[in-house]
Parts: sequence; C-alpha cells; structure tokens
Amino acid sequence: MTAERSARQSGWKEGMPPDRAWKGRAGRDREARAAEQDRAAGGREHRYVSVGQQRYALASVELKLLPKTRRIRAYLRWSDGGRSPARYLGQVDQDTRAANLVAGWKLAVAKELVTTRSLPAHSWASSTAVRSAMRANRGRDTRPELRLRSLLHRSGLRYRVSVRPLPDLRRTADLVFTKAHVAVFVDGCYWHGCPDHYRPSTKNADFWQRKIEGNRSRDAETDRRLTEAGWSVVRVWEHEDPAEAARRVLSVVRPSHPTYP
Repeated sequence: MTAERSARQSGWKEGMPPDRAWKGRAGRDREARAAEQDRAAGGREHRYVSVGQQRYALASVELKLLPKTRRIRAYLRWSDGGRSPARYLGQVDQDTRAANLVAGWKLAVAKELVTTRSLPAHSWASSTAVRSAMRANRGRDTRPELRLRSLLHRSGLRYRVSVRPLPDLRRTADLVFTKAHVAVFVDGCYWHGCPDHYRPSTKNADFWQRKIEGNRSRDAETDRRLTEAGWSVVRVWEHEDPAEAARRVLSVVRPSHPTYP
C-alpha cells in the first residue's frame, strides 16, 4: 500500500483532500450535473429510488467534505413531495470526483437503496432506458440547436426556425436561411445513427434497427431532394463542438449569399 493510499484511508492525515476529489466544477448547469450522475450510476435507469405506491424519484449522489476529519462522505439524495430525504452511504476515498461518485453509487446499490423503475402498463418501450431516450427526443429547441442558433445570431446571421425549406416537401429543417437557400439540420446521435456514438439496442433489436435505418434513409432522401431544388444542406451532429458547427454553417451561408446580414 502506497503512503498516499494509506493517508487517504486514514482521512488524508497528511493534508486536506484536493478539491478535484469531491467538488463539482463551478458554473455547471442542470443538464451537465444530471449527465455526470448518469455516467457515475451507469445510466439514468439505475438512479431511481422507490417512494411508495409505484412512484419513483430520481436520486443523486452528493459528496461532502468533513474538514475536521479530512474525510469525504457520500449521501444519496432525492426529492419527494417537497421534501429532500438523504441517506448516508459511506466514506469514499478516490482521487477524483468522478471516481468517488461511482463509488457512492456502488454503495447505494449494495445497500439496496436504488431500484429499476417499472414501466407503465401502457408503455411499449422494451426498457426504462429506451423509454427515457424516447421521452428525451425533443422535436425542436434542443440544447445543441439552441447553442448553434445563439452563435450564428451573434455572428450577424438571421434565419427561420423549424420550417420547411420547400413548402411541398414534408421535411422540417432546424434552421433555414431562405435568401442563401441553406437548410441546417441538427441530428441526434441515437435517432440518426451517428457513426461515432450510436449503439444498437440489445432489446427489440430488429425494430430499432429498422427505425434507425429508416431515419437514415429519410435523411439521405431529404438531402437529395433539397440539393436537386438548388439548396445547400448542412448536417450537424449533436455531439459536435457548437463553435466549429457555426463556422461550417457560416462557410456555406455567406459564400452562397455574400450580402446576407
């Protein structure tokens, strides 16, 4: 056992635990905090606690530093009817916040404090994970889309949101530059089959494969129809850096219409 490990197990007697072992990054928004908890728990479907009467609450692991003992403690916390119950999980002693959150969730599982949420009787989704993904699939105003719109607006571009580039074609683009004839689509990694992040479902595999392949075919047809009508198409994956995506859009819009505001 190394001296550093021994010090951690005895409460970092040689000094206070580093901030990176327990403190979250300042300025994170709600979605970033939720994503951090999802990763640590191994997926959102593993973050639920039963609150009775077939009701479930989404829980989070909270890390607290006890300055006097130099120990980091993990707690499980959730909301229930205006209350915020918490259960002590145990001491954690990893070097990073991410590792300590993982350790906290493992303690929650070992203590049988978390459960797998049951699907509603009317749901046809194969699992709670699939149902969560489906419910999170917003048709417009997604976070990546809002970031891209903000950057383009600051660059001086004006556009229409969620409209059909061609009135007689039932395809809605996320951003449409009518003068430049440029249509921008912000595609979700799962629903549009991102080559980097799409992972086929292990349940109802045939159904979901047909669904994703259908979306890909529809995307290709949309691009073809718009191109034939004289439009330029820009597709942005939701995982792309918003600044880089904005630069790509600008590189297409302004050469196509140099006087575009």
